[in-house]
Amino acid sequence: MFQKILLRLAVNGGLVVAAFGQTTAVPDDRLELATGNLRKADTPESRRTALNLLARARTSYTLRGAARAYDLKVSFTVDSGRQTDYDGAWSMEDRFDPSQGLHWTAEAAAGFRFTGISSKESSYGQGTAATIPLRLQEARAALFSPLPDAANLKNASIRTSAASFNGTALTCILISGSGNAAAPAGRSWEETEACIDPKSGLLRVYSQVPGRYYAYEYSDGLRVAGHAMPEKVTVSEGGKAVSTISVDSLTELPALSKDLFVPAAEMKAAGEPVAMGPAQKISRFAGSGPFTAGTAIRPVCVFGLVTPAGQLVELHSLQPGDPNSAAALADVAKMSFPPEPSGARPQQHFIFIIEKFAAANQADSAAAQ
Repeated sequence: MFQKILLRLAVNGGLVVAAFGQTTAVPDDRLELATGNLRKADTPESRRTALNLLARARTSYTLRGAARAYDLKVSFTVDSGRQTDYDGAWSMEDRFDPSQGLHWTAEAAAGFRFTGISSKESSYGQGTAATIPLRLQEARAALFSPLPDAANLKNASIRTSAASFNGTALTCILISGSGNAAAPAGRSWEETEACIDPKSGLLRVYSQVPGRYYAYEYSDGLRVAGHAMPEKVTVSEGGKAVSTISVDSLTELPALSKDLFVPAAEMKAAGEPVAMGPAQKISRFAGSGPFTAGTAIRPVCVFGLVTPAGQLVELHSLQPGDPNSAAALADVAKMSFPPEPSGARPQQHFIFIIEKFAAANQADSAAAQ
């Protein structure tokens, strides 16, 4: 699950380097709410206010922290245009008992199935593929841990902005790995954005990178011990809805059957299942330059998964209409990541790679054609 932002400084020679010249603004999107009047949270009081709001919103999604048994049923529909695996209808069910653990299942009409059992002592899983598909990990991240832990943001740069969404006044919190003396008037490409209703404490719009957004809708009935689940989450990429997640029911129970937490022999033989780990965000320059103080930069973000073996899968551009979209995908596809260490639990994670192109290179490419 997405717990914090990890910014790697180097991956096989692709370096994050200082920004040059002027970077193009993030693409227009109706869900891009922090468009101006941004204020840096650079005092203890302003930082505390922003982090407390994040922590309050995050608490809503920690259903297991309520220490109550529950049955959660979810359905979602994926329409990625085959950019990611298993388009079509999905169903998912989580059954949790604080004294026993979690039993969860997921199934796609296109052919994927998974059953997982986890407790404090052990984890088991059995599925039709070695990794969890991107859209399934996405649905679980959106519902259970969409926000970074405030405890991991002590050294982060934070900016805030007032915004409005569907008639509701929101506070947008923008987070990046380090400060920027020349912060743009609007959101920067490296900033994560969380827009929260300060009255209810509920998250309304969340965006890990420009071009990709979770939009939340709520119903008063979907609560367990004060923890509110959204009725609907719409995931959009490049201005298009790619997944619509519906929480069909959330039922509090006195306890769950012990049989749910007894793994089958096949599960035991398979060993520990793949874990859905934190995301990585990488920003790097594409090509060899020249990058000078006057170079205009045009970013494109590529999104996908890194498997436990270090493979990049389900890669696609979040700015498909950008003239550098195909080049960004081709460049990212050449990257490689180290596999998980021997003996460690296998882990997969989201990867966001912001490829920055020099405007001069665009002009040179056009002239060459």
